[in-house]
Parts: sequence; structure tokens; C-alpha cells
Amino acid sequence: MTPQILITRKLPDQVITQAMTRFELTIREDTTPLTEAAALAALQDYDAVLPTLGDAFTADVFTRAHAPRCRMLANFGVGYNHIDVAAARAAGVEVSNTPGAVTDATADIALTLILMTARRAGEGERLVRAGLWEGWHPTQMLGQHVTGKRLGIVGMGRIGKAIARRAHFGFGMKVTFFNRSQIADPGMPAQQVETLAEVMAQDIVVIAVPGGPGTRHMIDETALAAMQPNGILVNIARGDIVEESALIEALTSRKIAGAGLDVYEFEPKVPDALRALDNVVLLPHLGTAALEVREAMGLMAVENLFAFFDGKVPPNRV
Repeated sequence: MTPQILITRKLPDQVITQAMTRFELTIREDTTPLTEAAALAALQDYDAVLPTLGDAFTADVFTRAHAPRCRMLANFGVGYNHIDVAAARAAGVEVSNTPGAVTDATADIALTLILMTARRAGEGERLVRAGLWEGWHPTQMLGQHVTGKRLGIVGMGRIGKAIARRAHFGFGMKVTFFNRSQIADPGMPAQQVETLAEVMAQDIVVIAVPGGPGTRHMIDETALAAMQPNGILVNIARGDIVEESALIEALTSRKIAGAGLDVYEFEPKVPDALRALDNVVLLPHLGTAALEVREAMGLMAVENLFAFFDGKVPPNRV
């Protein structure tokens, strides 16, 4: 019997074509995440699910599903904090993700946010679009130079290392990083520090740790207080790693110079107070938003499904 697969959000055509060679597909037209009720129904009605960001496969969902029909969740994305993996495995459901495919694109967005925030590019573009620009002059919209600055990276996995390479070799930045485990070889000149406060004290700080209970509100009022008045915070990881209310206070009071955000604590809701600030750049979760990247992610998720239904261990089992 052909396995029946639910794809929770529309994916690039190439991915759908590949999946159709082996599976019977149901593709949701809705672009919002699955509710817990919808996730429960998915576990009961399909042989496997290809979920993505925000789809609520919680411990409670797996408990209520009892012995689910679904045998695999092939997550579209490297982050899987929306899936309780331990509960999934206890229910006999395999879980995979798509690491590697997202690394360079996400690192590129980090550099985009660093440059946009430091050079006030978002603020400048708004000025031009509003018809308020009065022409060039020597002290117009002076921002910060990026070349040669001290970069702190919180989380030195694949993405953290890719950011570090771009910053060091492209902009001559001195890289310091904080990681929960020791990194023997970061692959480039970089110094690992022992405390979060040390890395937060750099000129620019990029958050690149995985999401989940262990990192929720890792960047709180205390962590932000360790930043310099000229400091810039960039988050390309998961929104709830940063305590949004504490960040808004730090930006409003100018305790830090600025922030560049691609993710938000209550995404897609972005607080009015954050949107009103000129010293923050706000992107709509564009980290992997390139066709080639989304195709690669989708094909990796499909390959994980192929392997599972062939009786093999998925190559990207989490």
C-alpha cells in the first residue's frame, strides 16, 4: 500500500514532484502552523507527516494520540523545538530534520542584519521612501563601521561557524564565541569563552543556538546588561531565545545601540513597541528564504522519508 503523507505547508514544486514518486500526498493550503488539534488528527490519519516551523507536536498531542498511525515526522527545517522528540520516540514515531541545507543561507542573513543595523540601512530606506531625504551631507545618519569590530557568537554549530568565517575573513572581525560544549577546532581563528557575559560584551553579538526549553530566554535582562552601549544584537535562531520585553527595554533606553531580528518570541506577532523603534531592523523570518535552499531542504526531508519507508535509518535522524 502506498504510504499517505501529510505536507503541512506548500513546498516548492520540485519537492512535491519528488515526493509523489513514492507517496500519496495531502498538502495543506493553509500557511499557518498546525494547531495541537490538527497535529493530533495528522498523527491519527497519516502514515507520516512532513511538518515545519511551529507545527505543534507536543507531549500532550502524543499522549492523546495513544498508538498513532503516523510512524515518522520528517521535519522541514533544522530547528525542531516545535516537536517533543522524546514523546515522539516514546510513541514509536521517528523524527528527522534538514541540517546542512540551511547553513549558508542563514549565515548570510546574519551578515545582512549586522550590516543593516550597524549602517542604519533600514532607517535610511524608510527615510527615502517617505520622501524625507534632503540630500547627502557629512554628518547624515552616521552608523557604525563593521570592519575590524569584535564579534561574539552564542552557539558555535554549523551556522555559528559559517557566520564566523564570513565575519573574520570578509570583514576582519575578531571572533569570540560561547558554546555549551567545548569546540576543539572552530575551523578559523576564534576564541571560546567560559561565560555568556563575556561573549555579550563584544561589539556585535549574534544568537545562533538551537531553540527549545534549554535556551528559552537565554538572552534575558541580565545577559543584555552585559552588552556595551554601542552593542548590536542579532538573532537568526529562534525568537524565544531572547526575552523580547527585556530587549525592547534595552533598545528603548539605549542601553544597547541596536538589534537586527529575523525571528520573534511570539511569531508572527511583533510588538508595536518593537516596530516603533528606529534602532532595530525587522525581517520576516527570511533565514532560508531562497528557492535553491528551500528546494534542498524539502528534498532532504523527502530523502529521510524514503529511507524510513525502505526500512533504513533516516540520514538526518535527530
